[in-house]
Formats: sequence, C-alpha cells, structure tokens
Amino acid sequence: MQIVAEKQVVGAVIRLHSQDNVVVARREVALGEPLDGGRYRSRSQVPAGYKIASADIRAGDAIRKYNVTIGFAATDIAVGTMVHSHNVDFREFDRDYAFSRDYRPVEMVPADRRATFQGIVRANGEVATRNYIALLSTVNCSATVIRHAAQWFTPERMAEFPNVDGVVAFAHGIGCGMEMTGEPMDLLRRTLAGYARHPNFAAVLIVGLGCERNQIGALAEAEQLALGPRLRTFVMQEVGGTRKTIAACVDAVRELLPEANAVRRQAVPASHLKVGLQCGGSDGFSSITANPALGHAMDILVRHGGTAILSETPEIYGVEHTLTSRAVSPEVGQKLVDRIRWWKEEYAVGRDVQINGAVSPGNHKGGLANIFEKSLGSSMKGGTGPLMDVYRYAEPVRTPGLVFMDTPGYDPTSATGQIAGGANLIAFTTGRGSMFGAKPVPSVKLATNTPMFERLEEDMDINCGEILDGTATMEQMGERIFLHLLAVASGEASKSELLGLGDNEFVPWQIGIMG
Repeated sequence: MQIVAEKQVVGAVIRLHSQDNVVVARREVALGEPLDGGRYRSRSQVPAGYKIASADIRAGDAIRKYNVTIGFAATDIAVGTMVHSHNVDFREFDRDYAFSRDYRPVEMVPADRRATFQGIVRANGEVATRNYIALLSTVNCSATVIRHAAQWFTPERMAEFPNVDGVVAFAHGIGCGMEMTGEPMDLLRRTLAGYARHPNFAAVLIVGLGCERNQIGALAEAEQLALGPRLRTFVMQEVGGTRKTIAACVDAVRELLPEANAVRRQAVPASHLKVGLQCGGSDGFSSITANPALGHAMDILVRHGGTAILSETPEIYGVEHTLTSRAVSPEVGQKLVDRIRWWKEEYAVGRDVQINGAVSPGNHKGGLANIFEKSLGSSMKGGTGPLMDVYRYAEPVRTPGLVFMDTPGYDPTSATGQIAGGANLIAFTTGRGSMFGAKPVPSVKLATNTPMFERLEEDMDINCGEILDGTATMEQMGERIFLHLLAVASGEASKSELLGLGDNEFVPWQIGIMG
C-alpha cells in the first residue's frame, strides 16, 4: 500500500485525498470564512497547518487524512470545525499488513546514465563524504580526555591540513554501571564499532579508562575490529592518567594528520550514498511538502543504486502497514512488525512516550494530533519504493534501496544509529525549525514552510515551502533535493557545517538498566 496524494488547493485549504473527511488550512483561517469553494464556513479561527472537518463526522468514525486513519472522532464533529487532539481519540485499530502484496521491483537507471559525486575512496573501497579523525570513548570516564585532546586541534593548528575536516571527540554517558552481556552492551559496542569503521574517518583513536565494563579488548573482539596504525587504542590507567593520555592522543593525531590530509576526491557513483532520513519539529505541513519531497528524492537515489535509511520506529507506528505491503518478502515485512511489537509489548509498556500516542509539545502546536498523524508524514521520507530490509539499531546497512533501521524518535540517538550503520549523509526535515548537525556526516535541513525558512534561513538548506506557495512542484523539489545531496556529498558545506554544529549529537541508545 502506498500513501497516495490527490492534493488539491482550494482557496485557504488543501484537500489531500478525495476520500478524506478533513482538509488542512494552508494559512490562518478566520471565523466564518467560506471554505472548500464555499461549501461550508469555518466555525472558529484555525491556525495554518491544522485540520478542518470537510464533512459532518459522527462520534467514533475514523478521521481520514491521505485516506489513512489518523484517529477517531471523540464526539460528533460538525463540518467546518477544527479537528485536533481535543476532539480526536487515539486508539488501536486493526491494520492489514498484506506482506509483499504491493511489492514492485525498482526500475533502475541504466548504469552508464547514473549520477556521480566527488567522493573520497578509502583503501578498502568504501567511499567517504567527509574526512575526519575521531576520538572515541569506551566509557564516560574517558570523555573528558578525548574532548580535551580534540580541542587542542584549533582551526589555526589545522590550517596546514586543508583536506582534513576536523578532529572530533565522540563521548557518551555509558560504558560502565550497565549489564555486561545482552543487548544493551551489544548495542553500545555495535555503535562504537560502526563509528570506528566509518569511511568518513581517516583514522580513529579509542580511549578507555581501564576498569570499565566495556573493555577495549572485549569491544575489539566482539566486533572484530582490526587494530593497527589507523585504529589505535589508549587505556588511561596504563598510559599514566588524564594529562599523559591527553598528550599521547594529541601526539598520535599529529602523527596521523599528514597522511589523512593526502586524500583527493574523485568521481564515484551515487550508489555509494547512504542517506539517513530524519524529521524533527514536525508540523501540519510536513506530510504535504518536505517529507514527500524528500521521499521523491529518495526514489531517485534508489533508482541510481543508492540507499535510503528510514528510521524512528515510533514515528512509523500506525502506518507500518504501508511499508509491510511493499516489502520485498514476507520475512522482511515480519521483521518490521517484530520491532514494533517489541516496542509496544516490552520496551514502552505503560510509558508516556510517542509510540503510546502523545507527540511532543512542538509537534502538537504545529497541528499534529497524535503519533498516527505524525507517522503518516514521517513515513513519506522514504519514498514509494519497496522495503528491502530491516535492521536493528546500529547494524551495518548492506542492502541498497529503501531500508528501515529500528531507532527511537529522538533525533540525535536515531542519527547516531544510522551513522553507525554506514549513513554518510543525513537529510532532516523540519516544520518548527530544528538546529541539527551530526559529525562525521553532513546534515541537510529541509524546511516545510516559507515563513519558518525565512526566519531561520541561516540554519535551513532548502525551502520545501515553495510547494505550498505554488512556485515549485513536488517533482521539481525532489530533483532539487537530490542534486543538493550530491553537491554536499561532494564537499559543499551544509548550513549546519557552516555553523559548526555536530560535536554533541553522538548519543548511543541507552536501553538497559544501570546498576
């Protein structure tokens, strides 16, 4: 099943599908204003991006947007009434997963006509979009050491190494006081190993304290990390303490910099791109402009052999059947259902989190009534192609095409998992205005509406609000996004990079207990 748009702008409102019983306010609507070609009048003031009943809706009836159920009428709702959380019930309903029923193989662009970008080819054949040196902590106890070592490499000291994008510390808050075995430790080690292997690093230093539960040796053995000149380790209790370990790390990076600087970019196929898809600060226009436009760009990328990584499991909940029906096999569809069941039946039971209904205050203020409605837009980022595989958090992504990775909806944690899995770009849609970066990969931010884009232009890369304004079509915007991603992958700085964002967004998913 695909979410099919039949978008029709009628004055102040947008009708998204002929079977819908709500329309969306394109701008602020006044009390008593004639709507939908004069068929009815607004019964209140309605903010831009909010829903208005386009027919009388009886209590208990489904609220339909894009002809997809996003909730149920809590009371009788008269035509012209604003529809939001105050009159919409969130409750479970049966969904037909229809595994693989709508699967269609991708029509690939012929190999000799596929797009290219200027990438950095590593010795193992993997392709980088940026060129950093990393310091990774195994445990919070070594976080200060790696931060101080990275801070030594000021812009002035890095000036003689113009091909190195920076020296970055990736610190976190766990690594000890946690379970020694099982998924919490496995997940942390998958994440650290994914960063250690990431092609956007010319070299990596891993720094531990010495007595932590996440021992460097156990990490390397479990994840089969090959230590050597470009992957070095330091144990503070063996090196001689804080100051000596900082100095040792600084000396090691200084030794590595000349070779790291020797890289050159070259033309490589777009099939080497793995784009992590994110949305944050969503609003009522997310499902109308930025998310489907990004989805169109991902359809193009997939046809060129690339990979789109859809994530944020709570934010596809309620519309997961639109993905399972397009799965390449019933087994892949079932993997997605299994991850959602784990969330609903084990991880989030009784918790006040998104997957149990309530969206964030910003999402709510932006016109989203509940998680079903947010998921409707969020899922569109992946495009319309088949679902080729499903991954656990931070697992290496090896299947091209549209894939899904199980992550929380919290953007830094979600993006951390995607990058650990191999994402070398992040595409981030936002309606309210998220300020986000995620070293070592560039993040491209897509605004859903023109007023926010103009207010936050320093942070936003592309204004998808042009679709709403009528100055660009969905197809034109998708093409523009695709071409911009190629340019950024080739070295053009994104807005978040120009602002220096991305040093504090390494946030591995902490799923276990502390003790």
